[in-house]
Amino acid sequence: MKLNLAQKIIKEHLVSGEMIAGKEIAIKIDQTLTQDSTGTMAYLQFEAMGIPRVRTKLSVAYIDHNTLQTGFENADDHKYIQTVASKYGVYFSKPGNGICHQVHLERFGKPGMTLLGSDSHTPTAGGLGMLAIGAGGLDVAVAMGGGPYYLTMPQIYNVILKGSLRPRVSAKDIILELLRRLTVKGGVGKIIEYSGDGVKTLSVPERATIANMGAELGATTSIFPSDEVTRVFLRAQGREQDWVELKADDGASYDGVIEINLDELEPLAAKPHSPDNVEKVRDIGKIKVDQVAIGSCTNSSYVDLMKVASILKGKTVHPDVSLVIAPGSKQVLTMLAQNGALADLVAAGARILESACGPCIGMGQAPATDAVSLRTFNRNFEGRSGTPSAKVYLVSPEVAAVSAITGVLTDPREFGECPKVSMPEKFLINDNLIISPATEEDAKNVEVVRGPNIKPFPVNKELANTVEGEVLIKVGDNITTDHIMPSNAKLLPYRSNIPYLSDYCFTPCDPEFPKRAKEKGGGFIVGGSNYGQGSSREHAALVPLYLGVKAVIAKSFARIHRANLINSGILPLTFINESDYDDIDMEDVLILENAREQVKSRGPITIINKTKGTQINVNLDLSDRQVEIILAGGLLNYTKKQNQQ
Repeated sequence: MKLNLAQKIIKEHLVSGEMIAGKEIAIKIDQTLTQDSTGTMAYLQFEAMGIPRVRTKLSVAYIDHNTLQTGFENADDHKYIQTVASKYGVYFSKPGNGICHQVHLERFGKPGMTLLGSDSHTPTAGGLGMLAIGAGGLDVAVAMGGGPYYLTMPQIYNVILKGSLRPRVSAKDIILELLRRLTVKGGVGKIIEYSGDGVKTLSVPERATIANMGAELGATTSIFPSDEVTRVFLRAQGREQDWVELKADDGASYDGVIEINLDELEPLAAKPHSPDNVEKVRDIGKIKVDQVAIGSCTNSSYVDLMKVASILKGKTVHPDVSLVIAPGSKQVLTMLAQNGALADLVAAGARILESACGPCIGMGQAPATDAVSLRTFNRNFEGRSGTPSAKVYLVSPEVAAVSAITGVLTDPREFGECPKVSMPEKFLINDNLIISPATEEDAKNVEVVRGPNIKPFPVNKELANTVEGEVLIKVGDNITTDHIMPSNAKLLPYRSNIPYLSDYCFTPCDPEFPKRAKEKGGGFIVGGSNYGQGSSREHAALVPLYLGVKAVIAKSFARIHRANLINSGILPLTFINESDYDDIDMEDVLILENAREQVKSRGPITIINKTKGTQINVNLDLSDRQVEIILAGGLLNYTKKQNQQ
């Protein structure tokens, strides 16, 4: 049988199941990564499993999200992660070393391996030929303990890249074009695999940019072949021994094929407030720009920032524009400092931020009221920047840099000759901010330090036979995890404190939701299509669990959030007839009788609307294993039960 690239890696790691789209499979995980926003919860969950040492080939804990230390909370979490990592065999990347996805690409990623990360942009490593998947922290904790990762076998779509990019057009424009065609729901249940003669014209960081924003398609992951370009990148990182050639078999089949002619692309931008709201820069017009932010795990590589430096050299940022730049890693920042590019950026008027996620996650640099902000990031959801009224556009580094000079959104092709920026033959290697874990013998003496902000996480009970409650909130389509559990500079320090966060759940949609949920003792949530898109943060399931949410009824779910609901023991129900969505209102009392037997039956589930005297049928599409997880009250209870048998 001729296999495509994704199938080859899945087959090599398959633990159970068949590679048939829509069927549940389990794969062995070689590497894991966590970041500090989701990491504290993942390690608390790992500790609860009672496993003495991680069982992966490599696990890394990164500090890149909560680096703004305005109180003790973030520093305490960092100390907890560093000590728990040392004790259990996890490498620790200190604050300042860089964004997890950029550093992992540089120092740890290996073609052909599987990577599971507690961050939705883990597929960035697909640019290196890895099968890299974002997941909730509990799934990552199980993988660290040696357990397989369960997922529904995706369809595999082949995106064929033809030709080569013209000057001033970038890899960012490729993925924006794909988002324009497919939308934020177009990748759900799919792996996006890239091929074609255009692939060899793209460097590994450019491929990583494309794979990174595959998360915005809703895709399970994205992957590029590992070829001579990959080998050159790994050689430059001093890791050529990690290279292996990987490509699809000639004649391999796919579930769908999309062609993109790179020669025909031009600079694009995603307009507010969705990554798929894409238009040509020249068609949007020369709107006034107030802020430009360059960086994030999407566009903070050495080559990206060298392009920016070449555009800004000898120029001055427009008086009305605030330009901030965050290099993706210490490696990138140091190399820019050594070759003089950093001086060019500063001389032009850029403000240099530390090598971290920063503004991308709302951690600082919130724009002014009603401001237009151009960002080289991956998401522009309303309010994500920290300013609800801001209008955020997603653009390439070239568009961002040129617009910072002109003060208006500008097509970079209007800006003269394009300076040539090449990949370095050798990157600067200095891993002194990566701390190795204690040996197994020394680990016995490592004390795990827990600050007062770290609170126990909620654990569900076994599914009751009668599930009853009011509809606590009814929301529309494309509700993001930012809506469910806001993530900003004020709340991020409390990611290990679920009781505190519970007072902010769903407040972007309804400020009264937390109070109502507590007064009613929990209940149901009703949502539209693509419910839970965006970040992998399992807090968007853990906080509703803490508030007593028993089930979410939606038209459809985003992949990671649905998995997180199951892991928390919350029922993810889908309308059989979407018109039933219109017949449910806030405060309706819903009852699911004989719940355990209905879940076991695997058929349609009947919910009685006690308020209206009606009933609706919904689906609960679960595997046999997921049925047991729901009955047990979540993955942690299920795992403990399995270990006791």
